[in-house]
Amino acid sequence: MKHARVEINAVVEQVTCDDANPDSYQVMTRDGRTYSETEVTWLPPKSGVIIGLALNYADHAAELDFDKPESPILFVKSPSSSNAHNKKAYRPDNVNYMHYESELVVVIGKTASKVKAEEAMDYVGGYTVCNELTVRDYLEDFSRPPIKVKNVDSFGPLGPWVVDRDDIDDPHNLAVRTWVNGELRQEGNTRDLIFNIPELIEYISSFMTLQPGDMIATGTPKGLSDVKPGDEIIVEVESVGRLRTWLVSEEEYYSQAS
Repeated sequence: MKHARVEINAVVEQVTCDDANPDSYQVMTRDGRTYSETEVTWLPPKSGVIIGLALNYADHAAELDFDKPESPILFVKSPSSSNAHNKKAYRPDNVNYMHYESELVVVIGKTASKVKAEEAMDYVGGYTVCNELTVRDYLEDFSRPPIKVKNVDSFGPLGPWVVDRDDIDDPHNLAVRTWVNGELRQEGNTRDLIFNIPELIEYISSFMTLQPGDMIATGTPKGLSDVKPGDEIIVEVESVGRLRTWLVSEEEYYSQAS
């Protein structure tokens, strides 16, 4: 089952999505009303803490000239960076290189503290997709937390929905792709994760308690490229979903927000 949060006529509703057709964005409310993709305003499907992973694919680390990490490199995203399907994000003024990052996101299903890897999958509630928008100009080095790099307003598109854990046979064998204006620019597979989902849950829950609705963005494979205002960016994780973002200028983004 796919679960989403949308706004319909200024009311936030929990909805389910058409499972029979993986390319359908039709949603159904709890009282049986149905709406098409463009008849609703999409919201992030969850609002918990988002923990991101840097350099969790060896090929991505290599394309950036970094060594494969010996332990997970983590960062936390602020709620103000949250964004959703079919929404706009902006490219900050006067930057040289901004890119997408297609990622599988693990949604925690129950409170997890001191969890062992062999039991970790029991704590997964489902999966979603994120586009970890990033400005390389803001990155100094990985010895400093990438707060500005990863927390610009609008830089956290998430969704469109959460797919139940048991609907994904093997989360460690899913294609991860990005299209820009219809051109395939990034393609990898979650089988190439350096630290897999059980290892990440064990590591993170060893020092912080994960709550239901918290999320782990598992990292992105190689295939980065610069994106500019006017671009349509679609990130996909196989069997989980496709997430669309429209990139605009900083001026346009804030003029529409005001």
